[in-house]
Amino acid sequence: MSLDVILAEIRACRACAGQLAHEPRPVVRVAAETRLLICGQAPGRRVHESGFPFDDPSGDRLRGWLGVDRETFYGRAEIGVAAMAFCFPGTDPKGGDYPPPPRCAALWRSRLMAELPGVELTLLVGSYAQAWALGAGAKSSMTERVRAWRSFVPRILPLPHPSWRNTGWLKRNPWFDTEVVPYLRATVAALLSP
Repeated sequence: MSLDVILAEIRACRACAGQLAHEPRPVVRVAAETRLLICGQAPGRRVHESGFPFDDPSGDRLRGWLGVDRETFYGRAEIGVAAMAFCFPGTDPKGGDYPPPPRCAALWRSRLMAELPGVELTLLVGSYAQAWALGAGAKSSMTERVRAWRSFVPRILPLPHPSWRNTGWLKRNPWFDTEVVPYLRATVAALLSP
């Protein structure tokens, strides 16, 4: 199976139709040249509307961590985004997004990854992506997983979600900005260099 075929199937997927309060709109952005894969939890409402991954304030913070601008983020095939769920799962009564439905990752993840052999670094953004990818080997909390980042590199790097909801976490954990972000920026620069 080719990458183009699997991407067409993902974009046509309606497995969650009728289970969402809106029409499914899978959002995935990868290419054969993808070397850096960003794996978050699921698109938010703004991403659902625009069709561009991380097209929101979380994306602005993530691009800052990566050390790239919007043009580079969306214009370079070396950067790919494939969340655990490809569709916006909806808003819960407290105003947050529902968790990504596990069905999406079960349907698509292994098939998609088989078509991306050039991926050198996968960013596991947030608890859901980390729990799925690391399974039984995952530390008990997102903080512990991110703090243990050196044990996962060079293939995987767990990150907190860049949402505004994690602003307090970032303030309580200044080591993230002084240790992880410089490593991430240097690695991304190397992956994007000719």
